[in-house]
Amino acid sequence: MASFGGAGVAPRLLSSATKSRLSLSNSSPLLSLPSLSSSSSSSSLKCLRSSPLLSHLFLSQRRSPARAATGSFGTVASPTSFASDPDQLKSAREDIKELLRTTFCHPILVRLGWHDAGTYNKDIEEWPKRGGANGSLRFEAELKHAANAGLLNALKLLQPIKDKYPEVTYADLFQLASATAIEEAGGPKIPMKYGRVDVSGPDQCPEEGRLPDAGPPSPAAHLRDVFYRMGLDDKEIVALSGAHTLGRSRPERSGWGKPETKYTKDGPGAPGGQSWTVKWLKFDNSYFKDIKERRDEDLLVLPTDAVIFEDLSFKVYAEKYAEDQDAFFKDYAEAHAKLSNLGAKFDPPEGISIDDGPAKAAPEKFVAAEYSSGKRELSESMKQKIRAEYEAVGGSPDKPLQSNYFLNIMLVIAGLAFLTSLLGN
Repeated sequence: MASFGGAGVAPRLLSSATKSRLSLSNSSPLLSLPSLSSSSSSSSLKCLRSSPLLSHLFLSQRRSPARAATGSFGTVASPTSFASDPDQLKSAREDIKELLRTTFCHPILVRLGWHDAGTYNKDIEEWPKRGGANGSLRFEAELKHAANAGLLNALKLLQPIKDKYPEVTYADLFQLASATAIEEAGGPKIPMKYGRVDVSGPDQCPEEGRLPDAGPPSPAAHLRDVFYRMGLDDKEIVALSGAHTLGRSRPERSGWGKPETKYTKDGPGAPGGQSWTVKWLKFDNSYFKDIKERRDEDLLVLPTDAVIFEDLSFKVYAEKYAEDQDAFFKDYAEAHAKLSNLGAKFDPPEGISIDDGPAKAAPEKFVAAEYSSGKRELSESMKQKIRAEYEAVGGSPDKPLQSNYFLNIMLVIAGLAFLTSLLGN
């Protein structure tokens, strides 16, 4: 995903958020950070002391012994609690929606979630060495990776929400923001689950080089090397590439794209960069259409974009998605959810759902024998089902038989069969 230049709106958001800061103590507003006091500096992570801004943003509060064992930051909870609190997850989602409405930061939030999860290596079993969605991207050691240029802006935007909802892990917050951004931009509903456990320190960050490059010598081979390592296939590679329908590439961060185009010179958000699509804040299948047609020089086409219509296996899916947006949405939602779970350790193990509305109860199984004794009050739905059955055998639907009428029917059939056998003899 391309970076989003949210610096223009970050100061206003961050300063207002300090009013509700719950988890960072002894701190001044996030952007008033020429230096840290000696007391706050001593409580910061050792790896972040060289960066006052990062040290302040990700300063670890004092935690209970039970919580420290799980390795999550800014959270105090009992040993029996989940990694993230479901109610706080729901509230954080609403705050993210408001953030999106006011800052247009959809692309960079998608990218943040992807880059936290995209370090996963399926050949490594041990957590967190295997990488993946574990919140490690909040540490300077990983933020300094070349592929993560500009993502500090995303962290600045989300930190006030993390402060407001300390019972939400960074790993969950990154993925929640990414999925919500897709949905709020008009994309499909992502079948997400939460409860990801955070890593505890920068020593648990993955090594650099696990994320894809924009312009490798062999784009198709490179994409397969990176995404196959995660356990993803060609269909998922192409579907996920479609997320480039959102966002812009900024040459000062990635080395790719124009400084500005007719589609980006006026924003929204900080102006500039080059987008893949005309409406770069709307999630649809225009990425595939525009890459296929290549009619507009102001739209970006990276080597890893062009190859989805050049490689024979990739092309099957790219052509399909260019013609059928519903198919793209379906496959994208599945691929995004899979990516967001890669490498994560969930607490509880089955994860947490925060989908709106109560789960629908399974329909009541119709067992006629349970309703033929007259000892159980019938629901209206059961009466309707039984009515048809009773009328078929001449019974009264409102007066349950005193014996199992199915048994009676079987006895009649058996009797008739016996009589037929006698007559035959």
